[in-house]
Amino acid sequence: MTSALPAFPAPPALDTLLTPDQLEERLRAIGAERYHRNHPLHKAMYAGELTREQLQAWALNRYYYQAQIPVKDATLMARLPTPELRREWRRRIVDHDGTEPADTSATEGGVTRWLHLTRGLGLTDNYVTSLEGLLPGTRYAVDAYVAFVRDRSILAAIASSLTELFSPTIIPERMSGMLRHYPFITEETMAYFKPRLTQAPRDSEFALAWVRAHARTPETQAEVIGALEFKCGLLWTLLDVLDYSYGRGAQGPAQAHIPPGSFVPEGYVSAIGGQPTQHALLSPSA
Repeated sequence: MTSALPAFPAPPALDTLLTPDQLEERLRAIGAERYHRNHPLHKAMYAGELTREQLQAWALNRYYYQAQIPVKDATLMARLPTPELRREWRRRIVDHDGTEPADTSATEGGVTRWLHLTRGLGLTDNYVTSLEGLLPGTRYAVDAYVAFVRDRSILAAIASSLTELFSPTIIPERMSGMLRHYPFITEETMAYFKPRLTQAPRDSEFALAWVRAHARTPETQAEVIGALEFKCGLLWTLLDVLDYSYGRGAQGPAQAHIPPGSFVPEGYVSAIGGQPTQHALLSPSA
């Protein structure tokens, strides 16, 4: 399959071969520096400095990332050479897609649980899942991630999932900060996050062990490092486009640069004067 996106160049080889421990140390250093936990928009979110409308925009755009995770995992699973690896990646797909139509919390996956958040923020399921209000930058960044996993080596694709190494830090921060600072956020609204406290460490432990065992040359180690840098950059970019489009805090509407066709929250206008997207919102009695 030919990607419609630009090819991803191979990173230059490392000067020396790293031991597995040295490689892991390098990967963890990338997360400490580049993971989107450090982004100013995330810090504002945890501190209670965003408005409900800015959280709506974040959750709406993040839905596309969540919904495409099982898609990118399916493209990888189709290339995996052993039943053991395919079973591992099938579990990830089930985690996000669920096992059956989501009649109960026991069968719903992470994509459906994300709708608890968008619904709790006042957005309709139909509007969120239609993807009508996505920022163009969100779509391009997420599509680039799916293409990366589809088109690069199995080793690079697996390494790109290693941002999950850092999830056990960001998820508790996100949950506690949002529950503490925003009265419209509830435990039910945050249903997506609690299962990820166990799923992400399990998944990252497997991926890290696989990468340590298979990145055995300077070239493949550079590929692994480049894959994690790419993924951290992608997550950072998702917040950059939100920050630019909607601003932060009470001054957000004055700072906003919302592209035509994207979600316009209450109190905002788009870059060409578009008015708030009323059909995106639940009725007050819903």
